[in-house]
Amino acid sequence: MHTEHPTTGKANAWLLLGISMAVAIPALVLRFSGTHLPPIPGALTFGLAILGAAFAISWTAEAAEHDISQALALAVLAFIAVLPEYAVDLYFAWTAPYIEANRELAIANMTGANRLLIGLGWSSVFFIYMFKTKQRVLHIDRGNALELAFLAAATIYSFSIPFRGHLSLIDTVVLIGLFGTYVFLAARRPVGEPELVGPAEAIGNLPTRRRRAVLLCLFLYSAVAIFASAEPFAESLIETGTQFGISKFLLVQWVAPLASEAPEFIIASSWAFRGRAAAGMVILISSKVNQWTLLVGSLPLAYAISGGSIEPMHFDERQVEEVFLTAAQSAFAVAVFLSLSLSRWEAIALAVLFATQLVMTDTAVRLGYGWTYLALMAFILLWRRQEVLPFIRSAYAATQPQPPEHPGAP
Repeated sequence: MHTEHPTTGKANAWLLLGISMAVAIPALVLRFSGTHLPPIPGALTFGLAILGAAFAISWTAEAAEHDISQALALAVLAFIAVLPEYAVDLYFAWTAPYIEANRELAIANMTGANRLLIGLGWSSVFFIYMFKTKQRVLHIDRGNALELAFLAAATIYSFSIPFRGHLSLIDTVVLIGLFGTYVFLAARRPVGEPELVGPAEAIGNLPTRRRRAVLLCLFLYSAVAIFASAEPFAESLIETGTQFGISKFLLVQWVAPLASEAPEFIIASSWAFRGRAAAGMVILISSKVNQWTLLVGSLPLAYAISGGSIEPMHFDERQVEEVFLTAAQSAFAVAVFLSLSLSRWEAIALAVLFATQLVMTDTAVRLGYGWTYLALMAFILLWRRQEVLPFIRSAYAATQPQPPEHPGAP
């Protein structure tokens, strides 16, 4: 039986990392030179850059578990992976004081991205896990109750937004405060010894100082590549869709977020294929926390700074419905993970409820989906009421400083 020589394997790992970084170079050259491509070539060029950077940053985040807790590594990874969504949505919020239609598009993009993350992302990771392992329940670590607890807190608060009919700087303070607290507590989790393979192992085996320098450079390069490619990728997709007569609102709500969410979808799916489905799911949960706190809280801040006023971002009736539906889906998703696990039927429910609402644009139907999510949430909470207290205990334990998992860990 042929066994690959360690040196050859190491060389292949560095080659794979180099290729993933190199495919982003054409997109960076085009972006910073101001060169514009036709829609389809543009989508391919910038999409390939996002794909390559997503793989590079996933290996970087794995290797970073040598130096920081897995919870913090995944939180940083989720933040960088979601940068494209910030680039697109904050652009709409920044220009909304002068272009009225962009206020509607900012909310459309934000709600679409959040619902895609759960409806498509969470269910996809589960189905990959089920395909690879034949298991019907995906469990996550009890320490990940921390992410879910902050998602629950942000979701409870988010229900006040549609009732008020606007986003204000008060929301900025509350939601960004929640995100900052989450990152602070995640940083206090213990540092363990990760099991690495491929490029992540090659990086992780470097001497400490060199490894940290390489990690920093890779994080920065990947972040720049993703951030620079997001807007032209989304614009290329929107232009392509417009050529086929699709409305701009639907393109901004679904096609642009699908493009901007691509990095974390790719990372989480690749981890699930490699046997790290639980960590892949936690990436998407952390991304949801990120988007439901920092992203939403940033919109009124960008709107206020750009407009030179503390006037809130007011919603019309359609936007109120979209935010309510998004909050209701989030509430259902938190209830599903109350047991720190996701079953086959729960994943199917997430996917089916999301997929069927895509073609429904009637007000009554959107509100009906929102109330359906809330009814299912209430049913799960009643059915699993004995799991509420253990979940709260797990979430509280995850907020406490813990000793290193290994004697030699810092």
